Amino acid sequence: QYKFRDLTIEEIKNVNKTYPNFEFSVNTYTFKDGSQKDLLNFSGTIPVKYGNSYNIPVCLWIMDSHPFAPPICFLKPTANMGISVGKHVDARGRIYLPYLQSWSHPQSTVIGLIKEMIAKFEEELPLYSLSSADAARQSELLAYIAKITEGETDRKAKGKIGGDKDGCFNKITVIGAGDLGMACVLAITAKGTADKVVLLDLSEGAAKGGTMDLEIFSLPNVEISKDFSASANSKVVVLTVNSLGNAQTYRDVIQSNVELFRGIIPAISHYSQNSVLLVASHPVEIMTYVSWKLSAFPKSRVIGVGSNLDTERFRYILTNLLKAEVLGKDAWIVGEQGEEKVPSWISRNSATQQTVAAHNSREKVANRALEVLKGKGQRSWSFGLSVADLTDSILKDKRKVHSVSTLAKGCCNINSEVFLSLPCILGTHGVIEMMKLEEDPLVLEKLQSSAASIHDLLQQLKL
Repeated sequence: QYKFRDLTIEEIKNVNKTYPNFEFSVNTYTFKDGSQKDLLNFSGTIPVKYGNSYNIPVCLWIMDSHPFAPPICFLKPTANMGISVGKHVDARGRIYLPYLQSWSHPQSTVIGLIKEMIAKFEEELPLYSLSSADAARQSELLAYIAKITEGETDRKAKGKIGGDKDGCFNKITVIGAGDLGMACVLAITAKGTADKVVLLDLSEGAAKGGTMDLEIFSLPNVEISKDFSASANSKVVVLTVNSLGNAQTYRDVIQSNVELFRGIIPAISHYSQNSVLLVASHPVEIMTYVSWKLSAFPKSRVIGVGSNLDTERFRYILTNLLKAEVLGKDAWIVGEQGEEKVPSWISRNSATQQTVAAHNSREKVANRALEVLKGKGQRSWSFGLSVADLTDSILKDKRKVHSVSTLAKGCCNINSEVFLSLPCILGTHGVIEMMKLEEDPLVLEKLQSSAASIHDLLQQLKL
C-alpha cells in the first residue's frame, strides 16, 4: 500500500501524459536482503539522440514511500542489445544518476528524472547493438537480466556470477597491523560486507599484540598473512601503514612513508589489478597521491579516507544536536584533513539564491557545529568505522556520496595534481562522479590555498 496514494496517482497521470508509450503494472520486487514488496513500475522507451535517434528501453520501480523516496531504475535490453557499463549504468543494467542521489520532494519528479536520464544517455549511450553471434550469447544471459529488472537477485546467485577462483567475491585486504589496521579489520568484519578480510602484517618478527590476539580469538573470514600474494583478487585494498623511522622533520617523515609505499604499492597493484585503493595513511592527501603515481591506476580507483569521518560527524551534529536538519542534508567537510578543513554545501540547481541573512544564519550554525566537532578527537576505532563505511559503499555499489580525497585538478580553479577531500559518488570502481559545490568565495580560497601548500610539499619529495 502506498503511503501517499494521491501524490503517486498524480505522478502516474503526469508520466502517462508526457510518455504515453509507458506501460504501468504492479509486480513483486525482491530487495537485496531477500524481502519483497508489490510495487508499481513503469516500463517503456525513452527517446535518445546520439548521432542517430534511439529508443532506450527502461523500467522504473516506484517505492511505496513515493514521492519521498527515489525510484529504482533499470535498463531493459533486448536479445540484440549489450549494456555499455559507464558512470551511470552498471553491468547489471541498474541506472544511477545525480538526480536520484539528490532526490527531494517536491522538486524531484519522475518526469524530471526521465529528462535527466535522456540527457545523460545522450552524453554516453547505455546500450549498443550486438552482432548475431554476440546476440546468441547474450540470449543466454537474458534470464539473469530479466531477474534483475524484476528485482535484485539473491546473494548466492551473485556469488556464482561474480565470484573469483577461490569462491570469494567480496575480498578486502588491510595493509598494516597497527591500531588503525586492527580497527579497520574489526569494523569491516562487524559491517558484514566482505566475505573475506586479509590483514597483511608487514612488521618484522613473529605476530605480536593485536595480530597474535586475532590468531588466538580467530574471527570468521579473517586471514592474517605476511605474504603479498594473500591479497590477490581483492576488491578493495586499505592502506593504514606509516613509517616509524627516526626522521627529524615533517618532510623527512613523509619521505620515509613514500619509501615505505614504494615497496608496497607495486606488489598490491600486481596481485589486485582491478582493486580500489583506499588510503588511510597520513598525511592522507600526500599518500593518496603517492599511491596513485606508484600504482598507475586510474584516478577513480585511488581515493583517500579524507574528510568522510568529519563530514558524518558534522552532519550528525547539525541534524541531531543543533536541530538543523535542512542544513545537515547537503553539508560537507572538504579540503584537507585537520585544521585546514572547511564546511561547504552541495550546489542545488533547483534551489533559490540565498539571501544575505539566510547565508549568515547558516554560517553561524555551521560554526557552532565546527566548535562541537573540535572536541571529538579522532581515534583509531573512529577511523576504522569510517573506513568500513567507505568499503561498504564500494563493495555494494551504493552510489552514495562521501567526502573523500580525490584528484582535485580541474575543480575550483585548481590546476595542479593534488588530492583534496571533495564530495564524490562511490561505487564498485571507486569515484563515479564528483558533486558540484556551491560557489562560495571563502571555500574556493581555502581549497586553492590547501592545493598550493600540498603541491609545494610534493615538489620537495623524491617520488
